[in-house]
Amino acid sequence: MNRLKQKYQEEVVAKLQKEFKHDNVFSVGKVKKVVINMGVKDPADPKARAKVINNIVDQFTVIAGQKPQITKARQSIANFKLREGDPLGVAVTLRGQRMWEFLDKLVSIALPRVKDFRGISRKAFDGQGNYSLGLEEQIVFPEVDYDKIESIRSLQINIVTNTKDDKESFKMLELLGFPFEKEEDKK
Repeated sequence: MNRLKQKYQEEVVAKLQKEFKHDNVFSVGKVKKVVINMGVKDPADPKARAKVINNIVDQFTVIAGQKPQITKARQSIANFKLREGDPLGVAVTLRGQRMWEFLDKLVSIALPRVKDFRGISRKAFDGQGNYSLGLEEQIVFPEVDYDKIESIRSLQINIVTNTKDDKESFKMLELLGFPFEKEEDKK
């Protein structure tokens, strides 16, 4: 069993149940899925962009342990030199064991490697208990081979929970070891 999942089951559930006064263990908030995506706006040439997308697919496969979907344009937009069906980026949805492995790697390996890291934002909740985190460089993940990337790109990580309360979601992520910024750092 994954270290982070075990911590959730053995420690976090009991603390959340007590703090938020849940009658049932099953009503305690939990992480449902993690969605990771990266958009690509350059190069403008669709064939060159397809090559870049394939490189990113390889990176995501290594980072997430699962092959991502290529997102494509739904409609043509002349001002952006975009045609319907052109590749725009990649996205992967993680659930179950792969999700827990990714979250463990994110918290214990990737976030500490971010330059000038002071913690992740406390304000990135969406009002529905879900959390969004942006990383400026994909190279914070040690699996990414620096020699094989064509450029450093940012990626977006969305953590989807089953709770509708931001406070409970925040507490759950904090108990799981997410390094949120300190209150005094915000000022």
